[in-house]
Amino acid sequence: MTDAAGPAPLESKLIDRADDGPGIEPLSKGFRRYALWTLMIIYTLNFLDRQIVNILAEPIKKDLHLADWQLGMMTGLAFALFYTVLGIPIARKAEKSNRPIIIGTALAVWSGFTMLCGLAQNFWQLVLARIGVGVGEAGCTPPAHSLITDYVPREKRASAIAFYSIGTPLGSLIGMAMGGLIADAYGWRAAFLVAGAPGLFFAVLTIFTLPEPRKKLSAIMAAKATASVPLREAMRVLVSKKTFWLIAFAAAIKAFIGYGHAPFTASFFFRSHADQIAELSAWITGLTGFSIGPIGTVGVALSVVSGTAGVLGVWLGGVIADKLGARDLRAYVVVPAIASLITIPIYITAVSIPSATGALLLLALPAIIGSLWYGPVYATAQSIVQPQMRATCAAVLLFIINLVGLGLGPLFVGILSDLWAGGILQQSGLVAADCGKAMLDINAAACGVAEAEGLRWALIVSMAFNVLAFALFWLARKTIREEMVS
Repeated sequence: MTDAAGPAPLESKLIDRADDGPGIEPLSKGFRRYALWTLMIIYTLNFLDRQIVNILAEPIKKDLHLADWQLGMMTGLAFALFYTVLGIPIARKAEKSNRPIIIGTALAVWSGFTMLCGLAQNFWQLVLARIGVGVGEAGCTPPAHSLITDYVPREKRASAIAFYSIGTPLGSLIGMAMGGLIADAYGWRAAFLVAGAPGLFFAVLTIFTLPEPRKKLSAIMAAKATASVPLREAMRVLVSKKTFWLIAFAAAIKAFIGYGHAPFTASFFFRSHADQIAELSAWITGLTGFSIGPIGTVGVALSVVSGTAGVLGVWLGGVIADKLGARDLRAYVVVPAIASLITIPIYITAVSIPSATGALLLLALPAIIGSLWYGPVYATAQSIVQPQMRATCAAVLLFIINLVGLGLGPLFVGILSDLWAGGILQQSGLVAADCGKAMLDINAAACGVAEAEGLRWALIVSMAFNVLAFALFWLARKTIREEMVS
C-alpha cells in the first residue's frame, strides 16, 4: 500500500506517543486463529440475541396486540439509544483497560437481558429488557475491533474484521432458524430463554482465555501504548478525516436499510404469501415427518437463503477489498459503492413477484451484495487513526451507524407501513383500529391486503436510500489514499 500519504499535522503529537504502533509482539498463528474464532462466535451471539426478535415479531405483535411502529420501536430505537450512547465511554475505557474482560462482562449482561425478554408481559416490559440488551452489547464491538487490529498485520485487517463481522449474518441466520423452530414448538418466550443461555458460558471463556496484547509489552512500551488520549483530542483528529465521515454515514444508510428490513422480512412473507407458506410447511412436514409450522418454515428458509448469503457477502467484501486495496486503496470504498446500486432492482423484484419461493431465492442476491461493505468500512476506520484511538474510532463509527441505522431504520419502516396501510384501508371505509377487532370476513380480508401492501411499499421505499449510500462511498474515493496512516 505504497500510495498512502503520511499523517496530517494535527496528529503529530499522537504519533510521537505511539510511534508506528505499540510494538506488540504478534500472537502465534494458531492462537491468533483461536482468538479470531472466539471473537467471531461472540459477535454471532451478539447478533443472535439482537436479531432473534425479528422472526418472533409477528407472534409477539399478535400476543401483545402491537402496531408496526411498536415493533419498530422495540426492535430498533429502544435498543439503539443506549447501545450507541454507552459505546463511546466503554470504548474510552477499552483504550487502556483489559479488553477481553470488558467484552466478557458485556456478553454476560446482554445474555441475561435476552433471557428476561422471554418473561415480559407487556410492551413496556419488553422495551426495558431490550434496553438492557443494548446496554450489554455496547461493550462488544469497539474493544473487539481494537483487539483484532492489534492481533493482525495491516494488510490482513479488512479480511480479519470481515471474518469477525460474519457474526452479523451468522447470528441472524441462527436466530431466524432456531427462533422460528422453538417458537413453533414452545412459543416465542422460550426462544428468548434459549438464545441467551450460551452467552453466559462464552463470557467466562472470553475473560479467562482471550489474550490482552498490552500485557506482552515492557513497562515503557505499555505506558506508551496506553497513554490516554483525551476524547476532545481524539475527536479533533476524527473531525479532520473526511473519509471517516463519508464512510460512516454511507454505512449508516446501509444499516438503516438492513436493520429497517430485518424485523419485517418474515412478516412480509406471512402477510403476502401466507397460503404458499402454509403449503410449504405441510410439504416439509410430509416429506420429513417432522412437524413444522409457518414460523419455523419462514425462519429456516430465511436463515438458509439470506443468512448463508450474508455470511458469504461479508467474507467476500473483506477478501476483495484487501486484494484490490493492495493496488489501490480506493477499492475499500468503490466495492461497497457499486454494490449499493446493484442491490436496488434485485430487491424490488424479489418483494414484487407473486412466488414465495422465487422471492426467497432472489433475496439471496441482495443479501450477498448488500453485505460487502462490512470489512472495507470497519478496516478503513481502524486504519485512518493511531493505535491508541482505535476503540474510540470504532465506537464513534458504531454510534453513527446504529443511531441512524438501528435507531431509525425499523421505526421508519414500521411507521411508513402503518401509514401506507391506513391509506389503503380508507379506500375500503375502514381505519387501522378496526383491524384488531372481530369483523366480517370481507373486512378482515381488506385489513390483510392493506397490511401486506403497506409493508411491501415501505420496504421498497427504504431500499431506494441505497442511492445516497452510493454517492457517499463514491465521494470517499477522493480522500482515502491521503488519510490512511496505519
